[in-house]
Amino acid sequence: MKAFDDFNGLEIGFISKNSGGYISKNKYIFEEIELTPLNQFILEQSVFGTPIFKLGSGGANILLISGIHGNELPSQAASLKLLEELINIDLDNTVYMIPFAAPKATMNNERTFNSRDLNRSAHIKNSLSNLIMQAIEELKINFVGDFHSTAKNSNPGFESIFSSRNPSPESCLIANYISAQTGSKVISFEFAGKIYKGAVEDVCNLNGVPAITCEVLSPFALVGKGSVEKSLMQMKSFLSYFGIFKKIRKKLIIFSF
Repeated sequence: MKAFDDFNGLEIGFISKNSGGYISKNKYIFEEIELTPLNQFILEQSVFGTPIFKLGSGGANILLISGIHGNELPSQAASLKLLEELINIDLDNTVYMIPFAAPKATMNNERTFNSRDLNRSAHIKNSLSNLIMQAIEELKINFVGDFHSTAKNSNPGFESIFSSRNPSPESCLIANYISAQTGSKVISFEFAGKIYKGAVEDVCNLNGVPAITCEVLSPFALVGKGSVEKSLMQMKSFLSYFGIFKKIRKKLIIFSF
């Protein structure tokens, strides 16, 4: 990974060089992005593939992912806001972030990447989400938060946190912690991978890396009112489990579409 002193030692690497896209061509997410020097840098790097960013050192290795589904926009916008805050914090842990898992899919405002659902293919060798899994192993990631959005009348259709009790029980502890802070409903399964084969969260848990999936409510391919802020709150709550952003105020956000 390459470090950039202009951004407080932020380091960058690439999961793939075959997944790049122009995020700015998606007007619905682009209008949510403040064009700070850091955000411009991230958008530029996303043209060349799937960038992964690193901040801090020591402690637990924590990964936050957004954009596994390219048309789920709130968490991708929220991840940029989070990075802007994190570069100004002295971290006791090591935080990795993938703001745009598949920039090409985000550019096209499509759920799939090259017609493949990345949240059903993390177990398929050399799929883009499997490359993320390979990076999780190589970087010795200890915990993973995967951030999505869900629309009304879809699955699950409400603000929630997915977790599983086995074989990585800390998945449930993290989900319950976030729920207590944000009000998001916990959806907990007894065994990872029994319901959704190939989900990033499930493959992580099956590999002994505690992981959760957070969902906020927003129409697909659009940004619902308040959804970016709520996704950011979930992300901060996830990090506060590890002592980062220790106090997250619970807010009631009314969504109107």
